[in-house]
Amino acid sequence: MKGLKFQSLQFHLLERHYLPFKSLTLSILFVISTKLLQTASKVNRDPQTASVQSSNRRPTSISYSELLSQCTASKTLGAGKEVHAHMIRFGFLEDPNLRNYLINLYSKCGCFVYARQVIEESSEPDLVSWSALISGYAQNGLGREALLAFRYMHSLGVKSNEFTFPSVLKACSIKKDLKLGKQIHGVAVVTGFECDVFVANTLVVMYAKCEEFGDSRRLFDEIPERDVVSWNALFSSYVRRNCFGEAVELFLEMVVSGLKPNEFSLSSITNACAGLGDGSRGKQIHGFLVKLGYKLDSYTANALVDMYAKVGKLEDAISAFQEIGKPDIVSWNAIIAGCVLHEFHDWALKLFRDMERSGVSPNMFTLSSALKACAGLGYEKLGRQLHSSLIKMDAETDLFVDAGLVDMYSKCRRTKDARMVHRLIPKKGLIAWNAMISGHSQNGEDFEAVQLFIDMYKEGIGFDPTTISTILKSIAILQAIKACEQVHALSVKSGFQSDIYVINSLLDTYGKCNQVEDAARIFEECPVGDLVAFTSMITAYAQYGQGEEALKLYLQMHDRGIKPDPFVCSSLLNACANLSAYEQGKQIHVHILKFGFMSDIFAGNSLVNMYAKCGSIEDAGRSFSEISERGIVSWSAMIGGLAQHGHGEEALRLFSQMLIDGVQPNHITLVSVLYACNHAGLVTEARKYFESMKESYGIEPMQEHYACMIDLLGRAGKLDEAMKLVRTMPFEANASVWGALLGAARIHKNVELGQHAAEMLLGLEPEKSGTLVLLANIYASAGLWENVAKLRRLMKDGRVKKEPGISWIEVKDKVYTFIVGDRSHSRSKEIYAKLEELRDLMSRAGYVPMVEIDLHDVERIEKVKLLWHHSEKLAVAFGLIATPPGAPIRVKKNLRVCVDCHTTFKFICKIVSREIIVRDINRFHHFKDGSCSCGDYW
Repeated sequence: MKGLKFQSLQFHLLERHYLPFKSLTLSILFVISTKLLQTASKVNRDPQTASVQSSNRRPTSISYSELLSQCTASKTLGAGKEVHAHMIRFGFLEDPNLRNYLINLYSKCGCFVYARQVIEESSEPDLVSWSALISGYAQNGLGREALLAFRYMHSLGVKSNEFTFPSVLKACSIKKDLKLGKQIHGVAVVTGFECDVFVANTLVVMYAKCEEFGDSRRLFDEIPERDVVSWNALFSSYVRRNCFGEAVELFLEMVVSGLKPNEFSLSSITNACAGLGDGSRGKQIHGFLVKLGYKLDSYTANALVDMYAKVGKLEDAISAFQEIGKPDIVSWNAIIAGCVLHEFHDWALKLFRDMERSGVSPNMFTLSSALKACAGLGYEKLGRQLHSSLIKMDAETDLFVDAGLVDMYSKCRRTKDARMVHRLIPKKGLIAWNAMISGHSQNGEDFEAVQLFIDMYKEGIGFDPTTISTILKSIAILQAIKACEQVHALSVKSGFQSDIYVINSLLDTYGKCNQVEDAARIFEECPVGDLVAFTSMITAYAQYGQGEEALKLYLQMHDRGIKPDPFVCSSLLNACANLSAYEQGKQIHVHILKFGFMSDIFAGNSLVNMYAKCGSIEDAGRSFSEISERGIVSWSAMIGGLAQHGHGEEALRLFSQMLIDGVQPNHITLVSVLYACNHAGLVTEARKYFESMKESYGIEPMQEHYACMIDLLGRAGKLDEAMKLVRTMPFEANASVWGALLGAARIHKNVELGQHAAEMLLGLEPEKSGTLVLLANIYASAGLWENVAKLRRLMKDGRVKKEPGISWIEVKDKVYTFIVGDRSHSRSKEIYAKLEELRDLMSRAGYVPMVEIDLHDVERIEKVKLLWHHSEKLAVAFGLIATPPGAPIRVKKNLRVCVDCHTTFKFICKIVSREIIVRDINRFHHFKDGSCSCGDYW
C-alpha cells in the first residue's frame, strides 16, 4: 500500500515538473494570489521581512531585492513567499528585476510551480528569468525539466549566455545526453562562449560524465587560464571513474603549477587516496588542509573520516571524527563502516550505540554495517534486535540489508533463520542469493549450497565471480569433480574464465579433487599468476605427492618477485616433509625467518612436522619450543614426531605437559599417544589412555585408535586379547587393524593368525602385494616351503602385482630417486662399487643374506643379487659417496623396509660410523652403533 502511494505521489510530482509552458488558468492564478495576499495580512515575525512590515514608508524595489537575495541565500521559502505577497500588494510585481529575484528564489528552493507561474505572468521573460529557472532545475537534479525549459526558451528566440550554458550542460550531464551536450557545445563555440572559464569547466565535466574522457581531457588542456574549478572538474571526474592514481597525479600537477587547492579539491583527492588505500598520501592532504587554514566543512570532514577508515588508520579516523562538531549520518556511517571493513566489530557496535544516544537515527547503510559487525562477532541477540528495528521502521526493502540479515544469521550458525529471511525477500537480488549460498558453505552445508546454486540457475538468476568462487569451495569439500567441471564450463560460457578469483577457485578445487593435471593446465593458461594462484598450485602438488613440482613452482614464484605468505611456506614445508627433503626444508625455514613469519602458527606447526618427517627430531623440538602460542596442532605434531622416532616415554611426558597447560587433546593426539605407548612397550599405560578416552576427553575411539591398541597387544604377544578387541569393535575392522594383526603374526610366527589376517587384508586391498610378502615370510619362518612356493606362483601368474619399492635421498638440494637394480644414475658405477666394498666388510663382520624372504623363483645366487640391489641400499650407498664423512644419511622408502635391508643398515652404520635414518611407510628407523631405534619391531 505504501509503495502504491509513493508511486502515485512520485508520478504526480513528475507530472507537475513536465507541465507545458503555457498560461495557468485564471482559477489557479486566483488561488495562488489569494494565498499570498492572506499571508501578507498576517503579522510577520520573521526578522528578514519585519523591516518592510514595520516601516511606515512605502517599500522600494531595492529593499525587496535585498530581502529576496537574503531569502535565496538562506533558502527561507516562507519568508520569500511573504515578500512576494508584499510585492503583489504594493504593485512591484511588474518590475522585471524583482521578478527575476523571485524566480531565482523559488528555483533554488525547488518550488518550481511558483517559479514557473512568475515566468508565465511575465509578458516577455528575459534571459535572466530563464537562466534562473534552468539553473534551479539542474541544481535539484531535474535534468529533463531543465532541458525542456531550455528548448522552450530557445524556441522563443532567447539567446543563451555564459550563465545559461553551464546549467544546460549540467542538465546534459545529469541525463548523460551526449548528443544534446555536443549540440550545446556547438552553440557555445558559434556564440564565442566556449572560452569562458565557467562554460569550459562545465564542458569538461559533461564529457567526463558521459564517459568521453579523451574529449574531457582535451578540452581541459585547451582552457587558456585554468582556475581551481577547472582542475576540480577534471580530477573529480577521474575519482568518479575510480581512476584514483590519475586523479592524484593531476592534483600534484595543479599544486606544482602554483594554484592553491580549495576545500573541494582536497576532499576529492582525499577520496582518491581512500580508493588507492594510500594512507600516507591522505595524511599529506590532511596536512594541506591544516596548513592552508581551511575550516573543515562537513563534506571535507566526512571525506577525511572515510579515507582514514578505509585505509585502516582507525585511530586517525576517530580523531578526525571527533573534530566534527555535530556529526551527521554520513559521518557516523563512514566511521562505523571503516571499523567493520577492518574487522574492529566491537568498535563499530560501540559507535553505533553512541550514534543512537546522540539522537542521529540510523539509515539502511548504518544498519547494514551494524549487521556485518554482529555477524563478525556472532552476536545473534543484537542481530535479532536490529532485525526487529528494521521491521518496526516499515521501510522499503534494501538489497544490502536483506543480504546482511542472511549473512548475520548464517554466521551465527542459524541457517534455518537465514533461509527464512531469504525466502521472505520479495525480489531476491544476486547479493541475497550469494549470501545464502555462502551461509550454507560456511556452516558445512555444502550439498545444500550446491543445490541452492542449481535452483538459482534454474530460475534464470544470473551469477557473478563471487557466486562461482563460493560454490567451488563447497564442491572442493564434497570432492565432486563432475560438478567442478560443469561449473568450470559455466564460467567459460559466462566470460568469467579470466577473472582471477574464479581462476584461483578452480585451481583450488581441481587440486583438492586430485585432478592435479587439470589444475596445472589452468595455472599455465592464467594470464597473471598471483600469490593465491601459486599457493593453490603448490598446495595441490604438495598434497598429492608431487613435492618436487611444488618446489620448482616456488622458484618460479620467487623469480617473478612475488613475496610468499605463511600459508605458501606451510605448503612448501609439507612438500619437503613428504619428500624427506631436509636441506630444502631448512632453506624454506630461512625464508620464514627472512619474511618474519615465525610468529605464524601455521608456519610454526609445519616446521615441527617437516623436521620430524625429515628425521631430525632435535630440529623439530627446537622449532616447537619457538612457537609462542601452541595450539593442539602444535602439540600433536611434536608428540607424533617423538612417537614415530621411537621416543615413546618422552612423547608421553610431553602429553602430560600439554594437559597441565590446559590444552585438550583431539583424536589425532590420542593416536600419537597410543603409538608412543606401542613403541615404548607400555601396555598398561596404553590401556589406561584407550579406556578413558570417552570419559576423560569426550572422544569416541576410532579405527586408528583400535589399530594402535591391537598392534601394541600383538607386539606384546597378547594375540588372544588383540583378537578379542577386533571382535568387540563397534565397526568392521579396516586394513590398518588387519595389517597390525598380520605384523604381530609375523613377529610371533603364528601361521593361523597370519593366514586369517592376510585373507581379510586381501579382501579389502587386493592390489597390495605387501600382504603376500609378509605371509610368505610367516610361512618361511615356520618352514612351510610348499606354501611359500604357492605364493610365488600366485605372484608370478600376475594375479597380484608387487608394488615396486622406491627410495629417495636428498643430496645438495636435489632429491634422487632409486628403484631395485637401478642403473640410471650418472654415478651408478661408483654406487655399485661401494655396495660391493660394503658387502665384503659386512661378510667379515658376520652378515648372511636372508634369501628366504625373497619370493622370486630364481637360484640362490640371483636372490642374493636381487636382495643386495634393493632401492634403499642403493640410496644409502649413494649417500655414502656423495655426502661429507660423518654426516647423517636420510632415506625415505614408499614401502615397509625389508628384514634384510634392516639388518644390512645395522652393519653399515657401525662399519662407516654414520647415523642412517630411514623413513618407511610405518615409522622412522635410526640406525646407530649397530642397532635400530625400533627395537627390531616395525
